[in-house]
Amino acid sequence: MAHYAKVNNGIVEQVIVAEADFFDTFVDPNLGQWIQTSYNTLNNIHYGPDGKPDGKLALRGNYAGIGYIYDSENDVFYSQKPYESWVLNKNTWSWEPPIPMPIIEKSCYWDEQQRNWVIQND
Repeated sequence: MAHYAKVNNGIVEQVIVAEADFFDTFVDPNLGQWIQTSYNTLNNIHYGPDGKPDGKLALRGNYAGIGYIYDSENDVFYSQKPYESWVLNKNTWSWEPPIPMPIIEKSCYWDEQQRNWVIQND
């Protein structure tokens, strides 16, 4: 069994677990394209059962989620752009802020108007 994403016009509409022959037998190819995705792939890294990178080939950049973009030219999945100022890293296929998040013990969030991280006061 494997995970497959249903893609229409470059957007993931559904993700299911199925055998490959399921699509040959039960799925109308006119109702969208089904593309395999890996639950073990995140930021273009493949993770083993222990949750650590295992060196195996990452499949299509990221595990596909509903609403994700499928880039057919690069054969990858990635999330929608979270903020206008963020940039897509085409090595990890993840969005990055223009300023790295501070490494602190408090929570923080991105403020798009300020284009900076805001530290939350507890």
